[in-house]
Amino acid sequence: MNKLVLTEEESMLADMARGFLDGAAPVSAFRKLRDEGQTHDAKLWKEMADMGWAGVLVPEAAGGSDMGFAAANVIAREMGKTLAVSPFLSSAVIAATALRQVSDDRAMAALAKIASGDVTYALAVDEGIKHDPDASAMEAKADGNGFRLTGKKTFVVDGAMADRLLVLAKTADGLTLFDIPADRAGITRAQSNMIDARDAAKINFDDVEATGDDVLGQVDSAMDILKPALQAGQAALAAEMTGLTVGALDMTVSYLKERKQFGVEIGRFQALQHRAAHLWCETEVTASAILNAGRLLDSDPDNAEMAVSLAKAKATSTAILAVQEGVQMHGGVGMTDAFDMGFYMKRARVSAEWLGDYSYHAEKVAAARGF
Repeated sequence: MNKLVLTEEESMLADMARGFLDGAAPVSAFRKLRDEGQTHDAKLWKEMADMGWAGVLVPEAAGGSDMGFAAANVIAREMGKTLAVSPFLSSAVIAATALRQVSDDRAMAALAKIASGDVTYALAVDEGIKHDPDASAMEAKADGNGFRLTGKKTFVVDGAMADRLLVLAKTADGLTLFDIPADRAGITRAQSNMIDARDAAKINFDDVEATGDDVLGQVDSAMDILKPALQAGQAALAAEMTGLTVGALDMTVSYLKERKQFGVEIGRFQALQHRAAHLWCETEVTASAILNAGRLLDSDPDNAEMAVSLAKAKATSTAILAVQEGVQMHGGVGMTDAFDMGFYMKRARVSAEWLGDYSYHAEKVAAARGF
């Protein structure tokens, strides 16, 4: 079987996810959350956890299904189609992947809480305007058997509502990853709703105590834990972006079939047909890149970096194309808040920046190919 075709199990998972999300999390539900000033739907996340989505990457021994990264990407893609709001990427993908790199009782207990939906995580890595974990300057000074964390983190997606934080900090001889409760003394979170109406916090750490037990993995060796987690998150985010691309495309095609000009449906105009066909082709190519990234993360994670960066870069360019074409082909109505296309555009813009923008990942692909 071609590895870039969904398996029967993955197709069933996609159908199940689509059926649930169409009823429980349509775009109208997202609009309602936005209008009410909410950035998180706790009830929806609990329902997702009860369906096993929160444990898709959690080992069976910790109460998860351990279906793998390709399956996680299938779920993320379906969520993107309706812009469903949840901590799936932050908790079920990024945090779960980081924790499963550590085979101890504490990590297994944390994974079990993720799978049940009882605990949510956020990744506190970036400090500047662009994604660059290696440039983290937040300091973790040795203090007895522990550390004291001082500094700031920005663009912490789901950071205002998360129960725990994965925090990257600079230690004596490298970078160290900490797993700490978000309400620990010295932590101040400032919620900053992004343009897509989702939660991204700015977090200040003022002499925050971290014990040796709070270190995830080994001191000065954060990337051993963080790199697989980032790649999993980047692949799933790319899948979500492909979902929003499909959502925007479907909305646009439906409009082309209904809107009349000069007594004729505008979908009959050859110029618009060509643009829609081009976007569909780009969507299919992107979907293959996403599936390839998931397959490699499952089968050969040590060599998946180029595939993941290719998927994120391609998903970014295709999503931006989809929302731009969607707005233009809808004409004036595409620019109004009363129409849902604007939500897709805003989500695409935010997702393009999170976990590395197009240039960041294009440079990784170029480097991997020897350029």
